[in-house]
Amino acid sequence: MRNVARTSLVDSAIEELRREIASGVWPVGTKIPSESQLAQSLGMSRLSVREAVRVLAHAGLLHTRQGDGTYVTATDESKIALRRRLDTAAAMDIIDVRRGLDLVAARLAAGRRTEQDLAAMREALARRDAAGTEGDLDGFADADVDFHLRVADAAHNALLGDLYRSMGDALRDSVRDQEQAALEPDSSHADLLQAIADSDAARAVAVCVAILDRQERGL
Repeated sequence: MRNVARTSLVDSAIEELRREIASGVWPVGTKIPSESQLAQSLGMSRLSVREAVRVLAHAGLLHTRQGDGTYVTATDESKIALRRRLDTAAAMDIIDVRRGLDLVAARLAAGRRTEQDLAAMREALARRDAAGTEGDLDGFADADVDFHLRVADAAHNALLGDLYRSMGDALRDSVRDQEQAALEPDSSHADLLQAIADSDAARAVAVCVAILDRQERGL
């Protein structure tokens, strides 16, 4: 890393560390260099580096483990902000947002899906059904979200897929919150898969509406 100017040292250190994280020099899960090493490479005091690390830890990009070091936990602060907002969102708010995303994903998937997309959806649905039969709510929630992610992927719209993935944890929580009601036998997801396989966009959208209506009644 290049030496930085003496003006606004902490801000400069923050930007330099943020750049290293965003560029992938330190991937998520990686332990970053020590304060002394960073201070030397940046050409500034350990105090300035320590404050920069503190700020980025507060932002959610870094996490300091006492007696161990500091690790990268995320690369994008905007995604962290969205994740924190989703963590506090009401269940009904999640359903409302899904009425936008799921319906668009289903309509596009019906027109763009490939055989590989269909195979991925079938695999996720099989896991969902197996978890439901076993009464495994966590496994069911994971597979349910995976299935809808595969539908979003089949839309072949990168932005839509990223938006859906950013909601992954909130979606899992919304399924878990329904507890045993979520595990009741239901053919709607198989119906959605069939509509997409048949390239029937109108039917796919209608099934999505029914799925979300059922989840809303379970709140």
